Formats: sequence, structure tokens, C-alpha cells
Amino acid sequence: MTLASFPPAQFQSFEEKADPGQVAPRLAALRAAMREAGVDAFLIPRADAHRGESVPASEARLAYVTGFTGSAGLAVVGLERADLFVDSRYTLQAPAQTDTSLVSVHEVGGASFDIKPFIARGARVAYDPWLHTPGGVRDLAERLKDHATLVPHANLVDAIWADRPAPPAGAIEFLGHNRAGRAATDKIADIQKTLAEAGADASVLTLPESICWLLNMRGRDVPNTPFVLGFAIVPQQGLPTLYLAPAKITAELERTLDGVATVAAADALPEALARLGAEGKAVQIDPETAPAAVAEALRAAGARLIEQRDPVLLPKSRKNEAELAGMREAHRLDGVALAKFLCWFDAEAPRGELTEIGIVTALEAFRRQEETCVDASFDTISGAGPNGAIVHYRVTHKTDRRLNPGELMLVDSGAQYLSGTTDITRTLYTGAATAEQKDRYTRVLKGMIAISTARFPEGTTGAQIDVLARQYLWQAGVTYSHGTGHGVGAYLGVHEGPVGIAPRYTVPFAAGNVVSNEPGYYKANEYGIRIENLIVVQPAEGLPGYLDFETLTLVPIETRLIALDLLTGAERDWLNAFHARVWSEIGPLVDGAVKDWLRQATQPI
Repeated sequence: MTLASFPPAQFQSFEEKADPGQVAPRLAALRAAMREAGVDAFLIPRADAHRGESVPASEARLAYVTGFTGSAGLAVVGLERADLFVDSRYTLQAPAQTDTSLVSVHEVGGASFDIKPFIARGARVAYDPWLHTPGGVRDLAERLKDHATLVPHANLVDAIWADRPAPPAGAIEFLGHNRAGRAATDKIADIQKTLAEAGADASVLTLPESICWLLNMRGRDVPNTPFVLGFAIVPQQGLPTLYLAPAKITAELERTLDGVATVAAADALPEALARLGAEGKAVQIDPETAPAAVAEALRAAGARLIEQRDPVLLPKSRKNEAELAGMREAHRLDGVALAKFLCWFDAEAPRGELTEIGIVTALEAFRRQEETCVDASFDTISGAGPNGAIVHYRVTHKTDRRLNPGELMLVDSGAQYLSGTTDITRTLYTGAATAEQKDRYTRVLKGMIAISTARFPEGTTGAQIDVLARQYLWQAGVTYSHGTGHGVGAYLGVHEGPVGIAPRYTVPFAAGNVVSNEPGYYKANEYGIRIENLIVVQPAEGLPGYLDFETLTLVPIETRLIALDLLTGAERDWLNAFHARVWSEIGPLVDGAVKDWLRQATQPI
């Protein structure tokens, strides 16, 4: 199949969404609104009130003003200067998308950084309390202490956004027991027990993944993730209340939730918060995810705040057997699609006609042959040659690059199937590789195998095992700057807390946690390497009190890039056993040239 054989991509757009030419007039309009409001600076975060990785078009305020479309960032717009703060993923993207004559771009190393040097002394700094968390506001106030004053204010970007898109109004679906594994009423009862133990009369939930999981509900309100955007209040006793946009509230929805939860319009939330305060209730909120506006409304009304982690996050991360069965099914479906794609790629890449966009389009087309594939779980990272060294590269028509034979090709992609969520990275061979590339590839593979085969006592965290993946690269004096793994939801977000594999993950693993395992190596301006499987935590057989991992991903790992002399016998055994399993599970599901390709790709080494 040639590139022309594939239908246009539907899950991913390759348009350059940013227009640096719009930055000047929008900054001017915002500054006029700031002067009218009597403030000297305004903060524009990437986040919406639900802290999602993806935001609907109507909430993309940072992109509207600065042009920057990345998934994390903060702009500080003053009357005389504007500064955009991004992390290392976006140091190339951000300057290309904004007007750098008007906006200075700064790379920052973490979620907390000091904006004080960019704020004039004595300035009144306005922020929208629906877009900042209580913890974030406290941190900002401490950093600006004796220098500037933080002022909560209605959103000034909204005031100038004349052509603002309408809020999402996607359909809502509910999972059957075969997919959810537990009734919503049982989940709610467990959360209510947690609230009782914490001495809380109620909890305010603001994360859509928590609300969707708790109510066995999914939606289409944001790209890539089946979220319904809304809020919920879960009382210690009685039914929760789900707060949604009025357009989403139908008689059918109310019938479906009868006996599970009541439904109210989202604009009724402030009144409900005030009522909790007036009744002197103790209310649990997550200070790292809830809007500061929620905390302030409760506090002002007289509620006693209990600041704790969202009580849904831990139980949601521990997938039950039905959820794990769905995830395994999703990975079988993905294994079929990837076998077709990799067979096609191997035939086409040596001809030198493939492009990054063409590769994304082909992969999506193979996935869409499965009718239960409803979306990509994130925009595919399709990096040819030097673009593979850009860790979170997103191809556009402007940056699209031809893949030359002999270059490495990095493809990081995932899909949302009705049964579960996938995320996989493979570094692909196009006919040649240098000794250095094989060395680095093999060290990355060794690290991935080290995580895959790890056994560890209960209570172990991702921060403790992260080093297992890095050790072989360290021996060569190199490393990678991203985490080794992140949590993954069950037909929910492809990035999910609170567990993962990186120094920042300090919550212990538990059976049912699904995480990615993706060490890498990146040589700037030359090539990138990453190998990623999804794995699930399980009790270690025959070792009470210990855990290990089951691999979910069922896609061959490229063996032509391996420096065989660097692998130990045990590592070869693991890889051969993995490939035997891929052949056993995916082989019967494919035929013809794809089956022939898969048989060869899974041969023992």
C-alpha cells in the first residue's frame, strides 16, 4: 500500500494552529483590559478548571494570546513585557509559535518556578482563581511576598475573546459491568468510607477522570481522552451531585443516574459550596488539583477545609479484573494494527518516499480498521532522523520531514479502544545503523528489560526503581531527561497519577497499577531512541509480599538494531519469550504478508 492508499487522518490534525501574527493585537487588547481593571500583570496558565492534559478549544487561553499550543506552560503578561514559561519539551516549539519580539520564552525545570524577577515591584498581579490551585496560589503568594500583590479576578482573556469557541457538548455514555467491573454505587460507598475515616462530610471532585471513573461514565469533551467535563460533590452519606453544562442534562441522563447520583447545572456549584459552608461542613479538596475558587468559596462560607489528595485517584489506579481484561483486549487489537503497520513500514521505508505525516496517517488507518478504536490517546510522535531527538515532537505540514533510508525512525503513539487505552513506542530500522546507534539502542533495551523483570517488595515506589532503567546508559556516560514511566488509565487518560516510574513518583505500587516503561536516548540534531511497553503490577508468584510486572503490549521489538554482544543470556531469554508470546497471541489474528512478517520479526535471537 502506498501513502496515497490511506484515507486522511481523522484523529490528528497536522495544521499549524499557531499564528504569531495574532500575538500583537491580542496582547494589546489584553493590556487595555488590564488597565481598565487596574492591574499591572495577568497570569495565563495552560490549564482549565479541570487540570486536564487536553483542554477544549474554548479553554485554550494560553494558545489564544501567545500562539503556544503545548500541553504545559504559563504566560505572565505585564503592561510593558510578556514572558512565556515552558518546560524542556517545548523549548523549540514555543519560540516558533509565538512572536518572540513581543514574548520572551523561558525554559523552566519544574512545576514550581520563580516569576518574581519578571514582575515589577509593587505590581498588582491578577489571576483567574478557577485556573489556579490553592497550593499554586499559596506558592505564588509566598514567592511574591513583599514584592507584588496577587489579586483574584474574572478572566481578562475571556473578556477580549470575541470569537471564542462554544464549550464542548459531547455525548455521554455509561460503561456496562463487563467493562467497569464494579457498580458505581459500590465505588461511591468506598469513597464515602474514605471520607468518614478522614473526618470529612463531603468531597468536591474537580478532575474529570475521577468523576468519570466513579460514575462509570465516559464522554467526548476533549481530544484524545474520553472525558465528560464537570464537577461533583460526594457527601459522606447520600447521593453525590454531578454538575454539568445545562445542555448535557437530559431526561435520559437523569434516568440512567437514578439511585446513583443527582444532576445539576454547573452554575449551581457556587451555591452548593456556599451551602456546605453555611452548614459548617468539613469538606475535602485536593489542593494540587482543585480550583482555588472552590477552596475560597468554601472557606468564605464557613466550611472547614480538609486538604488531601483526591480520594478517587488511588482506587482508580488499581484496575480491577474487568478493567485489566479490557486493557489486555485493547493491546491485542493494537498488536494487530501495529503488525500491519510495521509490515507495511518495512516494505516502504527503504524506498525513501515516506514522510512523518504519511507514517502517522498510515498507522491511524490501520488502527481505524478496528471499529472499536474511537480516537488516538495522544498526538502521535513521528520523528524521522534528527526529529526523533525532540522528545515530544509534533509534526505539522510546516515541519514534515522525509525519512531517508539509513535513518532511525521514532514512533510513539497510542489509541483509545472502547476496551482500553494503549501507548507504545518503537524505534524503527530503515536499512542501516551505526555502531553508536546500536550501542545506545541496546542500552535502552536493557533498561526496559530491567524494569520488565523487576521484583520488589510491597511499598516500593517508582522513584526507587527508576534507576534500573538508566543504569546501562549511565555506564556509557549518557542518560535521558524524561521519566521512565507514567500511569495509564483504563479507557481514560493515557497519563494518569499517582503512580509512575520517575524520581517524582513516591506513591507505592499496588496490584492493578498500569504504567508505561519507556527509557530512551536522544542525540540532538541526529537521532532519537525510545522503546516503550505498557506493564501492569501484579503479585509475584511464589513470593508473598512481593510484586512484579506483566507486560501488556504485544508488538515486536526491533532486533536488527541490537548489539548482541551487549545482551546477557537472561536478557535474550526475556526478549525471546516476549516475542514468542507476541507470535502466539497476534499470529492467529493476522494472515498473508503480515503473518509472514510477524513470524520473521518474532524469531529468537
